[in-house]
Amino acid sequence: MWFVVKTFGLPVLGFILFASVLHGQALVRYKFVLEETPYTRLCSTKNILTVNGQFPGPTLNVTKGDTIIVDVYNKGHYNVTIHWHGVKLPRNPWADGPEYVTQCPIQPGANFSHKVIFSTEEGTLWWHAHSNWTRATVHGAIIVYPKTPTSYPFPKPHAEVPIIIGEWWKEGIMELYDAFLQSGGDPNVSDAYTINGQPGDLYPCSKPETFKLMVDYGRTYLLRIINAVVQDMVFLSIAGHNFTVVGTDASYTKPLTADYITISPGQTIDVLLEANQPPNHYYMAARVYSAVNGLPIDNTTTTAIIQYNGNYTPFSPPLLPNLPYYNDTSASVNFTASLRSLADKEHPVNVPLNISTRMFITISINTFPCQNDSCAGPNGTRLAASLNNISFVHQSIDVLEAYYYRRNGVFGSKFPNFPPLVFNFTGEYLPLFLETTRQRTEVKILEYNSTVEIVFQGTNVAAGASDHPMHLHGFSFYVIGRGLGNFDKDKDPLGYNLVDPPLQNTIAVPINGWTTIRFKADNPGVWFMHCHLDRHMTWGMDTVFIVKDGEAPQARMLPPPPDMPPC
Repeated sequence: MWFVVKTFGLPVLGFILFASVLHGQALVRYKFVLEETPYTRLCSTKNILTVNGQFPGPTLNVTKGDTIIVDVYNKGHYNVTIHWHGVKLPRNPWADGPEYVTQCPIQPGANFSHKVIFSTEEGTLWWHAHSNWTRATVHGAIIVYPKTPTSYPFPKPHAEVPIIIGEWWKEGIMELYDAFLQSGGDPNVSDAYTINGQPGDLYPCSKPETFKLMVDYGRTYLLRIINAVVQDMVFLSIAGHNFTVVGTDASYTKPLTADYITISPGQTIDVLLEANQPPNHYYMAARVYSAVNGLPIDNTTTTAIIQYNGNYTPFSPPLLPNLPYYNDTSASVNFTASLRSLADKEHPVNVPLNISTRMFITISINTFPCQNDSCAGPNGTRLAASLNNISFVHQSIDVLEAYYYRRNGVFGSKFPNFPPLVFNFTGEYLPLFLETTRQRTEVKILEYNSTVEIVFQGTNVAAGASDHPMHLHGFSFYVIGRGLGNFDKDKDPLGYNLVDPPLQNTIAVPINGWTTIRFKADNPGVWFMHCHLDRHMTWGMDTVFIVKDGEAPQARMLPPPPDMPPC
C-alpha cells in the first residue's frame, strides 16, 4: 500500500465539495456518505460500513478557529451518529454525536448536517461513529493547523502523515456486537490490528498491501498517531529509531525523546521522526498493552514499513522494534507520566487552582444475575460496569433534547460526587456484594465557570481491574496527578503537577490506580464522559455532565439546528 505524504504548502483537501455562505460567513462543506463497501483482509472479503467508501475514512484538514459543515448521509443498514473526538464545539453540543446523549441516531436513508466549531484546538484529533461499535470501520483523522502567522513550536518537518491504528475482525461488526450483548460476557478478540487500514506483513494475505512510508535520509517527518482501536491500548515503536513526542490530543507538549509510545483508544500523539539511520527498510509495529490476568487478548502485531529512498539492498525481512511486553504496566505508566505541556508564552497553562467542585469517581467492572446462570460472565453472571456504582442507562430520547425542552422523566440529576461506599478499592479479594451496581440515567449538573477536580479511582471489583481510557466530550482537561494503588487524599495531592501538566481529552487511568484531572466548566451544554473501551461503555461505564448557561449571551448554549434527527 503506497502513501503520499502531505508536504508543506497549502493543505490537501481531497474531498472538499463546495463552500456556502451561512450567517454571512463562508463555510467549507464536506460530504460524508455512509455506505456498505466490500473490503478484503486476511484472505477473505466482507462488507464494512465506510465513509465515502474509504477505510480509514477521509481526513479533515482545518485551521485553528475554523467552522465547517459536514453533511452526513446514511446509506447504510444501521442507525449511526458521528462524533468529532476532542473538538470542544463551544456552546454547540447538538453536533457532538453520541447516540441518545446529544442526539438521536441518523436512521438509514436520512441525513444530518453537523456544524463543527473549532476553537483552541491545534494539532491532531479524529472523528468516528458513536453508535454501537460502528466506529470500528467508521473513523478518520482531523488535522488542525496553526492559524497564520503562527506556526509549529518546533522546526517545520519535511512532511507529515496520519498513522491510524485500528482493529479487524473476520466476522461482521454488528454480528460481533449482537453476539457480545447476548452472551453477557466479553466480546471475541479481533483477528488483527491495522495501521492505516492494513494488517501488515505478519498476517496472512496481507504483505502486498502493507502500509509503506517512503522517507529521505536526513529529513524529519511529523507522524500524527491516532488509536482508533475499539478495545485495547497499544504500544507502538519503530525499529532502529527514536522519535520526539511534540503533542497529544491537539495540544503541544515539551519535546520528549522516546523509543516507544503507549496510546489509549481515543488518544492522539504527535511525534517527529528523524530519518537518520542507514538506508534500509524498518518496521513500525504496534501490539496490545493489557495487564488483566486471564482476559483473552489479540496478541498479534501489526506492522508498517519505513522505507528509505535510494539504491541499496534492504534487509529481508525488515528489522522489528523491541516493543514492551504486552502486560508491562511500568512501561505504560512511565510513558504517560512523562508528558508535559509546552507551557511557554505562546502556549500558556491555566490549571484551575481554586476548586469549586470536587469529585471522586470509582471505576468498576460489575455483574448482574443472569437467568439460570447462563451468561458468559463470572459464575454465569452478566458483566456490567459503573462509575460510582451507577451503570448508566441510555433512554430512547437523548439527554440534550430532554434538558433543552425540559422534559421530565428522562434523566435524574443525582450522580454522586463520591462513591456510596468506601472500601479497599484495589484489594486482591473483595466481597461479592460489591459486584452489584445500580442501573440509572443519572447526570451531574455543573454551574457555568465552575472549576472541577475529578479523581478517577480504578477498582478491582469482580477481579476486573484494567486500565480505563476516560474521555470527556466538550472539554480538554489538565492531568495533574496519577499513581498506582488507592488514592491517598492527604499525601497524593502534595505531588500534583500544577506547573506544566499535559492538556488532554482522553487519559488512561492505570490498572488498580488513580488519575486526577482538572478543568473549567466554561462550555454550556450536555457532554458525555465515558471509558473509551467500547465494551466498558456498552456495560454502562459512562455518565453525562450538564453545564448550565451563564448570564452573558455568549455563555449560553446555541439553539438546535432544524434538521436534528428524530427519535
